[in-house]
Amino acid sequence: MTFSTTDAATWLATARRVIGIEAQALTLLADSLGDSFAAAIALIGQAQGRVIVSGMGKSGHVARKIAATLASTGTPAQFVHPAEASHGDLGMVTAQDVALVLSNSGETPELSDIVAHTRRFAIPLIGVAGRAGSTLLQQADVAIVLPAAPEACGTGVVPTTSTTMTLALGDALAVALMEHRRFTPEHFRTFHPGGKLGARLATVASLMHADPPLVPASAPMAETLLLMTRKGFGVVGVADPGGRLAGIITDGDLRRHMAGLLDHLAGEVMTRAPQTIAPGALAEQAVGVMNARKITCLFVLEPGGDGRPVGIVHIHDCLRAGVA
Repeated sequence: MTFSTTDAATWLATARRVIGIEAQALTLLADSLGDSFAAAIALIGQAQGRVIVSGMGKSGHVARKIAATLASTGTPAQFVHPAEASHGDLGMVTAQDVALVLSNSGETPELSDIVAHTRRFAIPLIGVAGRAGSTLLQQADVAIVLPAAPEACGTGVVPTTSTTMTLALGDALAVALMEHRRFTPEHFRTFHPGGKLGARLATVASLMHADPPLVPASAPMAETLLLMTRKGFGVVGVADPGGRLAGIITDGDLRRHMAGLLDHLAGEVMTRAPQTIAPGALAEQAVGVMNARKITCLFVLEPGGDGRPVGIVHIHDCLRAGVA
């Protein structure tokens, strides 16, 4: 099969039209949100259990994604397939849960059992549909109506704009709940320990070496060089009489004091007030500091502590963990 430049231009025009239609629909959705959205947030926030998300067909695929996004951002959630619910999975839906049920028409027959289950056991029901008078929204405790917008397919039969709006609504719910719970990147990492995202959210404490190379300011440089070589970080910390970090000695400091180096004490060679980092800081922040300062190590100090080093982190530790 061959394609012409005319074909390519047509495809690009179609893509831009589709995205434009869906973008307009998202603007309509944002403008349409009101008390029902706030009520949905309040209902979920008060729940003692999980958010049970359900939908059939394309709405089911969107429901799975919404459940996953909620769960990874601090709101326990689970997808329940409506057909499976009718064959035993309704047992997953308890009185402590909140049901979030999606249906563009609001009349999807497969949803009838899960909706009836929520009504029988007084389980809060949030309905999302495109028709205000639909059965789903009439039965729901909180009804969120998607604004009228044309499907991007042009024929009105392929779920495109409607699923995009529902997906965006799910993201809006998840982020609003996340901000309400003050969900931080550190919390997020708990649910994403693997992959590139997990690496970016790794903390300095998880990568640092807990036995940093330290010598007293009165240490002879011969002793200091031995420790520097043995530890292999290319740097050694210099502690004051109270054990606080007073300075560091790097290769650069050695070169600057090359003449008569072994006649000096560590406190005479060190660079004072070195750059440090807290153990709770993200490893990505440590990499940024090291890159900006053109250094390879950071001593780790507890914030608000007494200035005693609790560890040292090397750029290679960060790179091995996938932080770059």
